[in-house]
Amino acid sequence: MRIAIVKLSALGDIVHAMVALQFIKAQFPESRIDWIVEERFAGVLAHNPDLNQILTVNLKALKTDKSRFFAELRKIRAFAECHYDWVIDAQGLIKSAVVARLIGQKVAGFDADSIREKAASWVYHQKVHCAYDANTIDRNAAVLSRPLGFDISREQILHKTPFLFYRAPSPCLDDYLRQDRKNIVLVTGSTWDSRNYPAESYVKIAEALKQNCLAVWASDEEKARAEWMAAQSGYVKALPKLDLNSLKALIARADLLIGNDTGPTHMAWALNRPSITIFGPTPVSRVYQTDINQVVKSASVVNPFKLNKNDFSIREIDARLIIERAARLIG
Repeated sequence: MRIAIVKLSALGDIVHAMVALQFIKAQFPESRIDWIVEERFAGVLAHNPDLNQILTVNLKALKTDKSRFFAELRKIRAFAECHYDWVIDAQGLIKSAVVARLIGQKVAGFDADSIREKAASWVYHQKVHCAYDANTIDRNAAVLSRPLGFDISREQILHKTPFLFYRAPSPCLDDYLRQDRKNIVLVTGSTWDSRNYPAESYVKIAEALKQNCLAVWASDEEKARAEWMAAQSGYVKALPKLDLNSLKALIARADLLIGNDTGPTHMAWALNRPSITIFGPTPVSRVYQTDINQVVKSASVVNPFKLNKNDFSIREIDARLIIERAARLIG
C-alpha cells in the first residue's frame, strides 16, 4: 500500500502528526509512506525510518511571489505519478485539501464539523469525525489511522518510541553541554508575543535551578532575548543558531526542556525527554501530559474555537511554580 500524508506546517503540528507513523508501519509493515510538507519544515521529518520520501512544496512563497504558482502546481501534480492508494490530509485547510486532491484519487481527511475551514472536507472521499477541541495529538492519530481501517489508542501513544531522528549536529554540541550540571533547554520564543513567557522569569528560573540553561532562538528578536538572558545570569548560555537537525540532537541530550507552546517545545515530548510547556492564550489540549511532560497554565479561560491573541495572562504565572516542577523533574 502506498500512502501520502499531507501535513504542510507548522513545526509543532507536524511533530504531533508524526507519532502516527510508527503505528501505521506496525499495522502495514510493507507500506510505503511519503509526506508532503513545506520546504522549511522538512528537516523535522528527515531521517525517519518509517518514511520513504519527503516531498516538499513552497506554497508560503506564493504570498510574495505569485509567478511561482505554475511551477509549484507542476511539482505537486508530479507527485501523483506515485499512484497512491490513499492520500490523507491531516491539516484540514483548503490549501492542504487541494494539494491532497491533486496528488491522489482516493483522499481522506476531517469532516466539516471537525475543522475550521469546512470547505476543505468537500474534496475528501472518506471523512473522519473528531471534535475540533479534542486533544491535538489524538486528532492527528485519528485522521491518519481510521481511513486505513484501524485506530491508534491513547495507551499506544503514551508508550510510543521516540520518533525524531538526526545525524551528527553542527555546531558540536559538546562545546555547550555540561557533565557537572543538568542541561536545560529554554525555548523562549513563539509566533505570538502573548504566548511568550517573560525573559525575566526565565532568568529567575535559571538562577533558582543553578544548572546549565541553554537558550535556543530562530529570529533576530529571539536572539536578542537569549543574549539578554545570558547577560543577566551566569547559568544561561545563548546558543548559536541551530538548524532542525542540530535542534533535535540537542533536545535528545537535554535533561529538561522548558518552553512556550511552540514547535521546539513539543519536540521534547516526541523524543521522550522531560519538559514543561508554559501555556497562556492556547489550550493545554495541544499536548499529552505525562509524568515527565508537564504543563503550567495561566489563569485565563481559553476558547479553542477562537483564540485570543491579546491574552497576555502568561506573564502572570509565578516562576516559582515552574521552578518547583523543574526541580522535581531533574531530580
